[in-house]
Amino acid sequence: MDTLQNISVQISDFLWSYIIITVLICCALFFTWRTRFVQFRLIREMVRLLLHPDKVQPEEIGPDELSEELKVDGKMQHISSFQAFVVALASRIGTGNLAGVATAISIGGPGAVFWMWMLALLGSASAFIESTLAQLYKRRGKTSFYGGPAYYMKYGLGKGWMGILFAVLMIVTFGFAYNSVQSNTICAAWQKAFGFEPATMGIILTALTLLIIFGGIHRVAKFSSTVVPVMAVIYLLIAIGVVLWNVTLLPKVVLTILENAFGFNQAAGGMLGVTVIQGIKRGLFSNEAGEGSAPNAAAVATVSHPVKQGLIQALGVFTDTLVVCSCTAFIILVSGVDVTASNGIQLTQDALTHEIGSIGNPFVAVMIWLFAFSSIIGNYYYGETNVRYIKDSKWGVCIYRLAVAAMVMIGAVVSLDFAWSMADITMALL
Repeated sequence: MDTLQNISVQISDFLWSYIIITVLICCALFFTWRTRFVQFRLIREMVRLLLHPDKVQPEEIGPDELSEELKVDGKMQHISSFQAFVVALASRIGTGNLAGVATAISIGGPGAVFWMWMLALLGSASAFIESTLAQLYKRRGKTSFYGGPAYYMKYGLGKGWMGILFAVLMIVTFGFAYNSVQSNTICAAWQKAFGFEPATMGIILTALTLLIIFGGIHRVAKFSSTVVPVMAVIYLLIAIGVVLWNVTLLPKVVLTILENAFGFNQAAGGMLGVTVIQGIKRGLFSNEAGEGSAPNAAAVATVSHPVKQGLIQALGVFTDTLVVCSCTAFIILVSGVDVTASNGIQLTQDALTHEIGSIGNPFVAVMIWLFAFSSIIGNYYYGETNVRYIKDSKWGVCIYRLAVAAMVMIGAVVSLDFAWSMADITMALL
């Protein structure tokens, strides 16, 4: 296992150091320029669309050459634009926000936070493009819409083989690798807070995952639209409270982030490359901008114009990184805890315990359960969409669901480093 872990870490480091960061930044800059900075120009429209969603029904959207008019009992089921937003947000807001930020700071220093912000600001243009395309090339199924990058690769570019390759990578990345990280983080947090054995927690997680995913996309949407807003508000209130309590330290924290981001001090200068890589790597894991995941949820939404869903998903990137990730970063940095003493979710637990007392440990454990479990459900759905793209078979979907549950169990018992390195590799291949 140690040999396999070392190999996976080396592959991950190579991909992220020499290939992925260049591609990510170039694509984000290109989309930002071509859309005339859409993520900044239309931010007010993003909020308006979220607060005042379309009232359009699936039957009001006329069929075209890419859509089959298939209904059950004369009526199509659908999810709203807001529900598509929270399904995507459920996948975005998870381990990356609590554990990923902590890992980035622990390895790359405080400056990694700045590069997470930069990725969100530029990458939101990529999120806008990919989700708009998902709406343009979505399909009508028997009971709902479906779509995603694999579909617009096939029907937009005419590259069926590319769609299949992407679908396989999505299944492996989100259905398997990412869900292993989510499970691993939940188990680590609950072991630290309550003493639960990872294997025991893994069994509980696996059972709950099976219960939810066999309910279909509408149960996923209902679960996400109920849980995500509640857990986000609770966590943000606690985080804002901690920041306000330490408001006098805030300028110093921001200055530290900027100094480390550009290597302005001697200590940070020697590890500038690590800082940038960690910030972008963990930022992408958290907000998934341009990764091809959110379009799978965006395609399901019923909207009157494709651009509307693109704008809403771009807002999701801002919400995830500039709000939730920043809260975690400020909690860690204002607490004054040694960021090299622990890693991942345990660093976040230590920081919050330092600020609010012994309740910090169990609070983070409960929050990470909600954050990460909602991500497991969102990730599962992304994979299912691509399973159906390859072959829309009940048996194929059933096997995929059981495989997802198995990876949740495996993730509970493997090491933290191995889980993250495998996720980094599959994320890079996307």
